Amino acid sequence: MTAPPIRTGTVSDRYRVRNAILTVITYVIAIAFLFPLVWMIMAAFKTEAQAFAVPPVFAYTPVLENFQNALPTYFHALRNSLVAAIGSTLFAFILGLPAAFALAVYPTTRAQGVLTWMLSTKFMPAVGVIVPIFLLFRNLHLIDTLPGLILMYTTMNLPLVVWMMHSYMTEIPFAIYEAAKVDGASVAQEFFGIALPLSMPGVAATALLCLIFAWNEVFFALNLTNSDAAPLSVFIGQFKTSEGLFWAKMSAAATLTVLPVLIFGWVAQRQLVRGLSFGAVK
Repeated sequence: MTAPPIRTGTVSDRYRVRNAILTVITYVIAIAFLFPLVWMIMAAFKTEAQAFAVPPVFAYTPVLENFQNALPTYFHALRNSLVAAIGSTLFAFILGLPAAFALAVYPTTRAQGVLTWMLSTKFMPAVGVIVPIFLLFRNLHLIDTLPGLILMYTTMNLPLVVWMMHSYMTEIPFAIYEAAKVDGASVAQEFFGIALPLSMPGVAATALLCLIFAWNEVFFALNLTNSDAAPLSVFIGQFKTSEGLFWAKMSAAATLTVLPVLIFGWVAQRQLVRGLSFGAVK
């Protein structure tokens, strides 16, 4: 008695249908995420009347007036954002990498408690701590200064650096450290010669996330800066005035604000994906 033939055609049809459905869902999700960005860029090239028009105007002659109005103060805010984002990321790594290494390679009985405490600092809403932070910054004369903004962003990103780098460094086989100790390596040599080189994908991914979070932060920047140290996130808000909300000019300012991080993210997307998936499969 022979076995019934396998109906491969039906199985392959099911796979094709499933793949087609997943592809459609993927495109729908991508369009949903990209639509606000595309709409913002379109509004940046409209007049104020066209940006407020109901129903929306899709056929129009692009204008550059909004960008001309935004550019005079853009480069000052761009410099502040670059200094604050890059500076805070560097300081967060200077403080966070040794801490992550110590907690991963030389953990104590309180290591997990320290990690949990650092993570718990992200649970409290920012509005709950802005008053004591503002008073502290005022007493230290850090209001509307780049060192103050760098300090704020460093403390904001430090738990992220410690947690992410701790997870990457724990994936490094401990036998490598033991072999280094047998060869007489010091703790510093283990850190600079083993932990850092082997976790560079994680360093790249964590650095990119820190840059993005510092670049996009607006609450602390709005309350701790005024004009001298105001970053791009505050620069956008200057187009909401007592005369009204200028959608077209604000869209132009927002387009100029997201453009650098979009370009950087596009260039570094391979490193980001590699870093985020580092250690997922042994």
